[in-house]
Amino acid sequence: MIRARHARIVATLGPASRAPEQVRALATAGADVFRVNFSHGGHDDHARTIEAVREAEAALERPLAVLADLQGPKLRLGKFKDGMVELHAGQRFRIDLDDALGDAQRVRAPHPEVFAALRPGSSILLDDGKVRLRVTEHGPDFADTVVEAGEKLSNHKGLNLPGNAIPIPALTDKDRKDLAFALNQGVDWVALSFVQRAADMAELRQIVRGRAGVLAKIEKPAALEVLDEILDLSEAVMVARGDLGVELAPEDVPVVQKQLIRAARDRGIPIIVATQMLESMISAPAPTRAEASDVAGAVYEGADALMLSAETAAGQYPFEAVSIMDRIIARVEKDPRWPELMAAEHQLGDADALVAAATQAADIAHTACVAAFTATGQTALRVARERALAPTLALTPNLATARKLALAWGVEPRIVPDIHDPEDMPRLAGEMALRAGLAQPGDRIMILAGIPMGSPGAANVLRLTHAPRR
Repeated sequence: MIRARHARIVATLGPASRAPEQVRALATAGADVFRVNFSHGGHDDHARTIEAVREAEAALERPLAVLADLQGPKLRLGKFKDGMVELHAGQRFRIDLDDALGDAQRVRAPHPEVFAALRPGSSILLDDGKVRLRVTEHGPDFADTVVEAGEKLSNHKGLNLPGNAIPIPALTDKDRKDLAFALNQGVDWVALSFVQRAADMAELRQIVRGRAGVLAKIEKPAALEVLDEILDLSEAVMVARGDLGVELAPEDVPVVQKQLIRAARDRGIPIIVATQMLESMISAPAPTRAEASDVAGAVYEGADALMLSAETAAGQYPFEAVSIMDRIIARVEKDPRWPELMAAEHQLGDADALVAAATQAADIAHTACVAAFTATGQTALRVARERALAPTLALTPNLATARKLALAWGVEPRIVPDIHDPEDMPRLAGEMALRAGLAQPGDRIMILAGIPMGSPGAANVLRLTHAPRR
């Protein structure tokens, strides 16, 4: 089963979609990566969900990736006596560490780090920015504010401090337990939420120790100030537009999205555009025209993958959401101007020169596919970085590598026996290209590999072959 498109689809699994038959249906409709959101559900639920993905993978004979999305240090308010209060612009409102239930004058925020990060005049956003407060006075255990906007506020709503780096670790105690469980389950990617500094990713990498790919979720403006350092320690990145959009001005979010996509593409690491892509499909069978344009825009920018959140996890039309996203991506990629609009220039290192030459030659010579023999996935990722229009057939003996590559742009990963003789490459590449449906008998195939075979390193062999004639 191959994809008639290059950009990939990440589908979040939840109550509406995690049954084995539903997961298989989503994969058939176009989902390549399945996100398990550790902000909801318990380990038993997640174990069954991951097992369902593995069953779908075996049934469809196509590597599928599991992305474990850690909750991170989400800052939330406490409870109110009546479950909700009404606020009015201009009134005084206090946030503090008092355990007492809240009312219209005050509420608990059980995060001392919040008060340490405040300054007079700081903004505090509650409930994804629906309520805005301005700090007038603060101490180590309180903040007195004036309500600037918003009316209703209920239990456990989120709290954001735009423009302030909060001195709180990105990995909570809950995250550490969830991470140990996820790695034991053999997930392929781990996403770290609310990354603010490079040290956050360094800590994650130290714990993961290569057992899964590490992905940075960019949803705090503080991360943008040290973006290069964060990306240097990341194997993939996500534009998490939900929380990012709370702390940034609306007009800034599209600009940041483009900057992040370019930065990730320059490094050759996969990037996911996430949040509110087809949000109306939580309750409607079709997206709005604006949502369809949003998906198309990310494809024109060359994003590796687009993500569905509540649309597939809890929505009424999960299968339709994946199907429509698949159709939008495929339609954009048929646009004759798409390659030109997606193109991006970047510097080439020695390790990339042969790959760049191969992808250019493949496009010019009407090659059916580029067969990249890879142990770690790096050769296939370098081809993806160049955005070759010919499909990339990633041939690897490592199942973990094949699954990770399910996130990469234009890559069709497949498992092959470990080979040591370079003379076996043409035969195996031709047979696998035919079996995957990426070539017809006699079609040209371009081979990329590193010699000696099976050793991690840069591709140093470029070879032309043809699919065998039956």
